[in-house]
Amino acid sequence: MSDKSFNIGGSTFGFSGVGVDELGASEYTVVGIAVDVSPSVAHFRAEIEACLKQTVESCRSSKRADNLLLRTIMFDGRVREQHGFKELHTCNPSDYDGSVRISGHSTALFDAAFSLIGSVDEYARQELIPEDYDANGIVFVITDGEDNVSSMSAHAVGTRADEARGKMGGRAAEEGLESLITILIGVNIQDTYVSAALKKFETDGSFDHYIEMDKADAKSLAKLADFISQSISSQSSALGTGGPSKTIDPSSLAI
Repeated sequence: MSDKSFNIGGSTFGFSGVGVDELGASEYTVVGIAVDVSPSVAHFRAEIEACLKQTVESCRSSKRADNLLLRTIMFDGRVREQHGFKELHTCNPSDYDGSVRISGHSTALFDAAFSLIGSVDEYARQELIPEDYDANGIVFVITDGEDNVSSMSAHAVGTRADEARGKMGGRAAEEGLESLITILIGVNIQDTYVSAALKKFETDGSFDHYIEMDKADAKSLAKLADFISQSISSQSSALGTGGPSKTIDPSSLAI
C-alpha cells in the first residue's frame, strides 16, 4: 500500500493520503489533528501524546470507525506530517509512540491550521467527491501559544476554511465537503496575552469553536481526548443530513 501525494492550491503545502481504490466504505468523515510540538510543550509532552493515543483508541471502538479517515500533523517552526489520510481502523495507538518530539524555536500555528484545513478540503475534492463518496470533515488544532513565524496569515486560514464550507465564490459547495467543523484548542493557557491572541485567531481563522484549558495535566487531557473522539463520532453520524453535527458543545467540557 502506498499513499498518493496531493497539493494545496495557493500554498507550498502538500499532504499524502490513501488512494480511493483502497477504501472500503462508501462515505467518510475526513479528520485532521494538528499538535504543537514547540519547546514550550516539553513539560507536558507525555500528556499530549497520551491524549492523541487515547483519541485514536476511542475512535477505533466507535461504531463509525470504518467511516473515518485521519491525518495527523505536528508543528513547531515548520509543519511535519506524522501520517497522511488513512482509514482510522488501520491506526494503532502504538503508532504514536514518540510522535510528540519537541523541536524548533518557534510556532507556525497559522501555517499548521491552513495546511490541515486545506488538506481535509482538497482530499475530499480531489479523491472522494469525484468517485461519488459522501464526505464531511472535522479539524482540531492543539496549541499552547500564539503564532510567531508563519508564512500564512490568520485571515488566510479563515478564508480557506470558508472556501471549504462552500461560503466563497469560485468553487461550488456541491463539489466539496457536506460540512466542516473546525476547533481550536488552547492548552496550558495561563497568560492573558496568549489567551487574547488565540481568541482573536478563533475569529480571524473562522473557527467554529475555541476551547481554552488552563492546565495540561493527565486528567485534563484525558477529558480532552474524550471530547475529541465524541466530536468526531458526532460529526460522522451527521453525514448525510446535509449539515454539521448539532451535538458538539465545548461548554460541556468541564476542564
